[in-house]
Amino acid sequence: MSTPHVPFGRMPTYFIPHGAGPCFFMDWNPPDTWHNMAAFLKSIRTALPGRPTAIVLVSGHWLESEFRLTGHARPTLIYDYYGFPPHTYEIQYPAPGAPELAATLAETLAQAGLQASVDPERGHDHGVFIPLKLMFPEADVPVVQLSLRNDLDPAAHLEAGRALEALRDQGVLIVGSGMSFHNMRGYGDPRYTPVSEAFDAWLTAAVEADPAERVALLKNWESAPHARLCHPPRAEEHLLPLMVVAGAAAHGLGRKVHSEIVLETRISAFRFD
Repeated sequence: MSTPHVPFGRMPTYFIPHGAGPCFFMDWNPPDTWHNMAAFLKSIRTALPGRPTAIVLVSGHWLESEFRLTGHARPTLIYDYYGFPPHTYEIQYPAPGAPELAATLAETLAQAGLQASVDPERGHDHGVFIPLKLMFPEADVPVVQLSLRNDLDPAAHLEAGRALEALRDQGVLIVGSGMSFHNMRGYGDPRYTPVSEAFDAWLTAAVEADPAERVALLKNWESAPHARLCHPPRAEEHLLPLMVVAGAAAHGLGRKVHSEIVLETRISAFRFD
């Protein structure tokens, strides 16, 4: 990939929580349930070295047999949440796509030995447009969504991120959008508070470890305390975006940048520099 000049340094990568459906744009009980998370997402833009040239976002809501990238110049929105108020299905986020970037990334992944292709029609799911509506409300930064692979192999997702590392020197912001805890039966259940706390402590230590150790730990995330209570079998798609952004971090250091108890469970966000 060619490296155009950008007037600032290398972009960080982020793993962010995207909340519950359109939670930030509707009433909730109690009303402040999602306020801290929303404030964190809004703060990310000011924590960057400059305005991104583009965003590559990996959501826990798109799985394919191979890595896929959205290639439409004007992506539609996929309202893939159910039972929410009617106005939440009218939310708009008209950020442009970046077909040329998508094609380049598919080629880059293929050169790294990872089968990849462009989907010219798919739109952006709520794991993309809900957090980005808070992070970049003007919707003026081009966005390409990268799928997960449905074999849920953490090593492959770390490798995919590693292949995309050079984007960071081109001003591209790489974001993993998921949830550090994602067991639907656990939300709202105080018995899961200590379970999620123990997993979060392990995950934080893994993210903040030396980069080589970080990779080894994340490849074996199932060995973490209560790993499968926090991400049930075949349901870890909300954790895997972390692998991609950690891979793209390469030798950069990781750290926790947000953490709170939401719906009786510990939820955290991480940044890699």
